[in-house]
Amino acid sequence: MNAVRIKICGVTTLDDAKRVADLGVEAIGFNFYAKSRRYLPPEEAAAIAKELPRSLACVGVFVNATVEHVREVARLVGLRAVQTYDLPLDTDFSPFASVPAYRIKTVQHLKTTKSDLASARQDGRSPPAVLLDSYVRGEMGGTGHTAPWDLIANFDPGLPVILAGGLKPDNVAAAIEFVRPWGVDVASGVESSPGCKDLGKLTAFVRAVRAVPVERKVWEDVFG
Repeated sequence: MNAVRIKICGVTTLDDAKRVADLGVEAIGFNFYAKSRRYLPPEEAAAIAKELPRSLACVGVFVNATVEHVREVARLVGLRAVQTYDLPLDTDFSPFASVPAYRIKTVQHLKTTKSDLASARQDGRSPPAVLLDSYVRGEMGGTGHTAPWDLIANFDPGLPVILAGGLKPDNVAAAIEFVRPWGVDVASGVESSPGCKDLGKLTAFVRAVRAVPVERKVWEDVFG
């Protein structure tokens, strides 16, 4: 038996970051995609990260960014991992763990994901995990739309799956029982408005996740 990991994403203030840390989750996400409603300048993220315990992994979200930019931000902030949308799997972000994010709506999306991961594995560059999010045209996460659990539940990429997309306190337990992911990622589901976390929702979300007993393969910790 091992606990489902929790990442609270789209944090934009120190107060919210401290609340997240106090709840004992495994990871916190800072969004560095300039078009996101939860965008946080790297300098502000760095100031927040300095005030957080080392036990809380800081993860950066990037969309179609250059390797140089990702590494520069990761070093500045002190990230443990990067979460990437629309970047090829052969992109080398070392020494930072890189978790590719795929937006899923149809079986074809899953087939593309599986093909990409299989090619990466054959080339010796398999990522430590994959994040599966809901697909909303023109959006890169944080949409509040639920991912297709029925499709994802039958998807076995041979590495840890982090489930995102429309998760919230009243549905995350069902999502875990149905999909059985390694971890869950939430942004809008624990907010009062984009980028502003709600303590009541945060607390309820974490309690709901921790209450679900899950027996599954034990993977190494993705976030280090």
